[in-house]
Amino acid sequence: MSQDQPSFVRNLLLAALSEADRGLLLPFLERVPLEREMVLVAPGERIKHVYFLEGGIASITSLSEEGGRTEVGIFGREGMSGTSLLLGADRSPHETFIQVDHSHALRIEAAQFQDAIDTSRTLRELLLRYVQTMVVQMSQSTVGNARHQIEGRLARWLLMCHDRVDGDEIALTHEFMGMMIGAQRSGVTVALHVLEGTGMIRAGRGRVTILDRAKLENLAGDSYGMAEAEHRRLIGPFGKSQGADA
Repeated sequence: MSQDQPSFVRNLLLAALSEADRGLLLPFLERVPLEREMVLVAPGERIKHVYFLEGGIASITSLSEEGGRTEVGIFGREGMSGTSLLLGADRSPHETFIQVDHSHALRIEAAQFQDAIDTSRTLRELLLRYVQTMVVQMSQSTVGNARHQIEGRLARWLLMCHDRVDGDEIALTHEFMGMMIGAQRSGVTVALHVLEGTGMIRAGRGRVTILDRAKLENLAGDSYGMAEAEHRRLIGPFGKSQGADA
């Protein structure tokens, strides 16, 4: 780990590791800046690095034959890229890229990461618990998209983004929000007006400010909270919900 990196660990996965397990990774971690649309995992290509985010938000997306993106999951400083490696696969059909930047990640080469998880059963087990939280998140996304109207789906994704940023302002374009909830830009605009009209958010150009999180949680209903609770149960404090150990 290079000398210009902070002495503390902002990534919640790395922070949750035992000192011994963290020591298997730290010598090989390189701190790198994150830029919007920076690709962390290219679909169908061998994974070269694993990124432990210190901030920002990464999107996991499925690509259509026409080149369109549909988001199937997100993570921030509570997570990592390249989870396929933990499951014995060296590549993924999904693309992972940075959606919200202005932060950094700790990067390790895939081969060095593989050596570490092969060395320590406890390291692999904790990271596999993170994979479980992502499985729950993706399943809840499917349930939410099936059961909820566009406003509820948008509320859920805004809550998830809010959990992963400092403060209440989120840098999100209409294009990204449409990708997040599987809706056209016009539908996103209408949904934003509804949420803004009820005092839940304030929407600006490329920005959304959360004003009333409790109302957003009520609108999102049971589509939000299960994956976040699973993270708290299996790994450690996470999220901004009322009662969360954040």
